[in-house]
Amino acid sequence: MPVTETRSGFVGVAGRPNVGKSTVVNSIVGARVAIVSERPQTTRRAIRGVATDIGASWQLVLTDLPGVQRPRDALTERMQRRVEREIGDSDVVLFVVNGEQGVGPGDRFISKALLTANVDTPVVCAVNKVDRLNNAETAVVLAEAAGLEGVDELFPVSARKGTGLEPLISKLVELVPEGPFLFPPEQRTDLPSEVLIAELIREQVLRRTRDELPHAVEVQVDEIAHREDGVVEVHGHVWAETESQKGILIGSGGRKIKEIGTAARTELERELGARVFLDLQVRVRKRWRRDEGLLDRLGIE
Repeated sequence: MPVTETRSGFVGVAGRPNVGKSTVVNSIVGARVAIVSERPQTTRRAIRGVATDIGASWQLVLTDLPGVQRPRDALTERMQRRVEREIGDSDVVLFVVNGEQGVGPGDRFISKALLTANVDTPVVCAVNKVDRLNNAETAVVLAEAAGLEGVDELFPVSARKGTGLEPLISKLVELVPEGPFLFPPEQRTDLPSEVLIAELIREQVLRRTRDELPHAVEVQVDEIAHREDGVVEVHGHVWAETESQKGILIGSGGRKIKEIGTAARTELERELGARVFLDLQVRVRKRWRRDEGLLDRLGIE
């Protein structure tokens, strides 16, 4: 019986904000390694999800990248630089387009400015959210995506429902080089535990606050302690940029932060497989998005 060569490599997942990149990564990995929200700037770090099939001898390391956008401050400048670095270092680029919105100027900018700058790197395009389209609409957006510069092959998918992912995964595996696994087969992400926990808390903040807040909020986990009774203690801060934002986060009588904490604790208990005591303090840190030192400590490179 022939021996199957092991294949493994890095897949940079690029696209405009909110096209479903994180959902695509989570679906391929089979675990929630990246938070999902309809808000812009949900993904701030380059988050690696590791998908491994031991039987088929392949491993894909998918890097969920921040959405490409015009830099406005130190935070978005760092996000943009990270996108460019990760695409340059990838074996394959997975370019995600929102099929429901169609191909727009942002998609064309990415394909021209980023993807064609790395002409030797193959580019596969996933047209996501086709479950929300009829056949005629799907045909139109696929034709539009086929016209994007630098795109080598198209795959209509629904990351939310998991449809269309198998042929996409097969193509990605075909394009990564032969070589040993880059991570242990059981590992699903390279995020430090405190960053993953902070991201899961931030996800609940994003889901429960007004439109003006998501850009200005960050979560920092200061301490994770495992008690003898099996409870995991998590102590962290939710950073806002103004006192008025802090007031919104806390809510009348502390109801909003309690709501956020209750939802976050449920997610953390599911992730950690243990009871969780969560202590969240809301603090103001003016202009934190321009604070290079704080961005270093938050792991936003």
